[in-house]
This record gives sequence, C-alpha cells and structure tokens, in this order.
Amino acid sequence: MTGGDLIFTLASCAFFMALVGWISWIKTRGTADTREGYFLAGRGLGATFIAGSLLLTNLSAEQLIGLNGSAYGYNLSSMGWEVTAAVATIAMALVFLPKYLAGAFTTLPQFLNDRFDPTVRRMSVVLFMLGYGLVTIPSVLYSGSLAVIALFDVPALTGLGDFEALVAMVIVIGVTGAIYAIFGGLRAVAVSDTLNGIGLLIIGVLVPVLGLVALGDGDFGAGLARITAEHPEKLNAIGSATDPTPFGTIFTGMIFANLFYWCTNQYVIQRTLGAQSLAEGQKGVLFSGFFKVLVPFLMMIPGVIAFHLYGPGLGTIDEAYPRLIRDVLPSYLSGFFLAVLLGAVFSSFNSLLNSAATLFSLDVYSPARGDRASDAELVRVAKIASLVIALFSFAVAPLLAFAPEGLWQIIRIFTGFYNIPTVVIVIVGLFTARVPALGAKIVIVFHVAAYGLIRFVFDDVVTLHFIHLYAVLFVIEVGIMLACGWIAPREEAWSFTRDEKVDLTPWRFAKPLAVTLFSCVVATYLLFSPLGVAGQAGPGALFGTLLGALVLANTVVWTIAARRPA
Repeated sequence: MTGGDLIFTLASCAFFMALVGWISWIKTRGTADTREGYFLAGRGLGATFIAGSLLLTNLSAEQLIGLNGSAYGYNLSSMGWEVTAAVATIAMALVFLPKYLAGAFTTLPQFLNDRFDPTVRRMSVVLFMLGYGLVTIPSVLYSGSLAVIALFDVPALTGLGDFEALVAMVIVIGVTGAIYAIFGGLRAVAVSDTLNGIGLLIIGVLVPVLGLVALGDGDFGAGLARITAEHPEKLNAIGSATDPTPFGTIFTGMIFANLFYWCTNQYVIQRTLGAQSLAEGQKGVLFSGFFKVLVPFLMMIPGVIAFHLYGPGLGTIDEAYPRLIRDVLPSYLSGFFLAVLLGAVFSSFNSLLNSAATLFSLDVYSPARGDRASDAELVRVAKIASLVIALFSFAVAPLLAFAPEGLWQIIRIFTGFYNIPTVVIVIVGLFTARVPALGAKIVIVFHVAAYGLIRFVFDDVVTLHFIHLYAVLFVIEVGIMLACGWIAPREEAWSFTRDEKVDLTPWRFAKPLAVTLFSCVVATYLLFSPLGVAGQAGPGALFGTLLGALVLANTVVWTIAARRPA
C-alpha cells in the first residue's frame, strides 16, 4: 500500500466512523441521564436497533477471520455455532423474553435475586464479572487488534514494532469503543451497532461476490460453478468426529451453549431488555436469527474461495481471509472495510463494557447502598466503572501476545465455567416454583469444581468432546436442582412478580416466523450436505423433495396465521 493509498484509507475510514458517531449522537443525546435511559435505552429500542445490535455484538474480528479460516482448512462444519444459534433466538423470543419483560428486569442477576435470593445474585455477578473483566473484554481487544494488523500490515505502514503496533491498536480501538459505552449508554451502543451492521452486511455480500468473480477469471457464474464442482467436500457442514465441530454436537451441548449465550448472557440480552414492547423485542430477536443463518454464506464461503484460489499452501488457516481481502477488495473500499472491521470490534467491546458497568452498578453498588442510590449516582458510578474496566483491559490485552496459543484455550475453558450453570439455574428457576436457592448454590459450586477437575486434572482420562460434556453437566445439574426441590422445597412456592413497564402483547406473527426461521436452519444444513452441494453429483431429487416439504409446511403455517384475527 503506497503512502497515498494509506492516507486515503485512513481518511475514508475516519469519515465513515465519524458519520456513525454523529448519527449515534443525534439519535441518543439527552437519553442517558436516567437509570433506564443509560442501562436500557429508556426501554425504547425498536426491532431494527435490537436486531442490528444483536448482530454486531455477536460478530467480531474473531468470526471474520476464524470462521473463514475454518472453512479454508476444513469444511463448513463450524457453521453449527452460527446457524443453530437461530434456534436459541426462537427460544429467547417465545419463552425467555416475555418473562424478562413482564418482570421489567434490568439484569439477569436481578431476576435470580427475585427467584432465589441475594446470595445467588452475588454468585452470578462474580461469575460474569470475572469472565468479562479477565478474559472476554481483553480478548476482544486483542483479537480485533490482531485482525487490523494482519489485514493492513500496521507495523510496515507505521514503522512500529509488532508489540508496539499491538499496543497502539488496542488503545485506539479501546478508547473509541469506550466513548460510546461510557458517555452514550445502551442506546448509543445499539444505534452505532446497527449502522456498523449495515456496513458489515455490505462487505459480507461484496467479498464473496468479488471472490467468485476472481475465481472465475472475471465471470461470477464460472466461479460459482467451480466451487461446487471442485472439492465439493469443502462445502460439507455435516462434520465428522475429526472436524472442528462434529455434527452430533449440535444436538447435545451446543443447544445449551447457545441457550446460555442468546437467552441468559447479560451483554447479549441487555438490548432485548430495552425493547419498547414485547412485539418489537420478538421481531428484533427473530430477525437476528435470520442473520445468523446467513453467516455461512457471508463469513465462510470466502474461506472456501480462498482454498480454490491459493490451495492449501498458506502459512496458517487464519491467513485465508486477510489474503483474500487484500487481493479482491478494491483499494477505494479499503477505508470502508477498515471502518466496518473496527465497528464490529467496537460493538463487542462496548457491549461488554456497558454490561459489565450495568452489573456493577445495579447488582453490586446499588444493593450495597441499600437500593437508595439515585439515578444520577448510579449513572455516574457506571461511567466510572466503565472507565476503570476499560483501562484494566488496555493493560491486560497486549499481554496476551506472550501466550497466543493459549488465548483461545483460555476463552473456551473459562466460558465453560459459567455458561452451563447459568442456563440451568435460569431454566429451572423459570419453570419450577419449589426449587430453593440452595439448589442454585450447590449447582454453581459443583459445576466450577467438576468442570475444573475434568479440564485440568482428568483431561487425559475424560476424552469426551467438550461440547458433549456441556450436555452431560447440564443433565446432572438439572437433576441436582430438582432433587433439592424434592428434599428441601421452598416453604412458600415462588410466584412471578409482574412489573409491566412496556406493552406485553405478543407479535401475532412471532410463531409462524419462528417456524420459517427453523425451516431455514434445516434448509441450510440440507444445502451444505452430501444431499446438496457437498455431494459429488450435486443436489438430487431427495434434496428437492425435502426442500419442497419445508416450503409446503411454511405455506400452511402462514396461511393459518394470516386468517387469524389480529
């Protein structure tokens, strides 16, 4: 990249980022002065902002590079984490969100306090805060900085050393992202996420299109024909036992991992808790599910294209996407792409920062003050907490460079410490009335001890895939809670305390759209299977028959839904 190209890239990137910041400021000024305004966007988020923010919160540099790298090195089996997440969004829209909004909860620990007791609330806050502060937030900064450095060769452009360039990128990304989270609150995060999400979708469509054009020597159709005719096994999503994501795991632990992420993880669900109505919340959550179904097309097909363009000879699989970007993206779009990439990183970072500050202010500081703190005081404390957490993450993130091979292992292990017990406690808490707080406390302690022993002490003995292990622990821990409810039940059955602050009328098309979304998940797996484009002969009669059955089922469901009175 020449000096002129660099200046143009940086200038156009700054322009797009400034545009997003200006629109976010226009849309959010004067809305973050109160508790609900700062933490829940005044309970005024519509479907568009909810869907856009959920999309960008979930997708970051790790997915852009990691998923494409997995497709380049293996096949499409890793799409399981993305596509099956759509099923969890259905559960969120139809089961969890109505309960959360009916109780007007601001945080998940607040619900656990209502259902169990303050100790369970504190235990859950400790798990979340340790996960966010020590691992998740620094790793988002670190992985995002590495992505920018890899895609634009920052050391060569700036003359900085590798570590100095990493520190500089961490600070630039962190400071910019923190501005939204600290000064704008959740609404600023949601608005900026939505605008950046539009850019991500544009780039997501553009890169595979340009890649197929390059693969076909200028002919899009020829490129498409080539990836389906040559090495069709690269398009197979039915993972074997040796693939990154074995197919069987989507029916066991992945279900519960996705339920945790989309239905109980504070930094994801917080924007749904700010919905202006149940109907808008359901629309936003379900629309985000359709975006998840698009992920293999937008974020994995480029990896397959890279395999056909470069063969298996790249240094590492994670070089596939950066190499493809450098080769097929016109230089005049480099600034826009950089802005979109940074926007994706900002989204995950500022969402985590906002949620961590929310948990500290409402579930640590406010109870310690006897819930007597004013709105202004809580907002001020949240801003201070955000600043402290951000500065701490700036210090930790560059240090991860000294153990890069252990980073992803640490993330995977630590998430396993709190995802399953959280979803167990929430599900049992929602659907039982007599299970006591003792059950939740035993489950948290048991899971941390058992999971730690299995991962660190008996890892050579217990060879079960870690996703299957999630399912085993889920079943055991549900059994523990139900046993506590049978042996030492609550003296008084828990009853849900309603505090309706928004319209709780369900969206009339939520259920039929959920059926269509689930059908899209099934259709995507059929397409990327030996029955579809991953077979040597291509899609056959059975593929067409199954797809036709899905279309017919949806036609019947929507016909019935349309005839029902509004």
